[in-house]
Amino acid sequence: MDDEEPLAEWARKRDERREQARGRLRAVPLTEGPHRAAHVAPGAPRAIQEFDGTGWVTVGVAADLAAAKAILFPPQPPEERPVEWDRPALGKGRGRHRKPAASDERDR
Repeated sequence: MDDEEPLAEWARKRDERREQARGRLRAVPLTEGPHRAAHVAPGAPRAIQEFDGTGWVTVGVAADLAAAKAILFPPQPPEERPVEWDRPALGKGRGRHRKPAASDERDR
């Protein structure tokens, strides 16, 4: 039993996991029976729950799966790209791997 971690170490790791999960949202279908995958009853209302560090607390209700997804996964702002992006500078000449022109072959 030498491979067991000390209780203090386990408690520290557990607290770190709980802190990382704090504020996480989930949608729970408000239907009879056990909770199933989201696609089973897409028209059923959903309870929106937030993890507070020790348990799940209901913070709202969504009308259906689409509304719940809109709450859980809000659209991200589009990434702004600069008008002129940085391209690598091209050196002088036509490049090493290009076929030489007829005049270049004569000059050699």
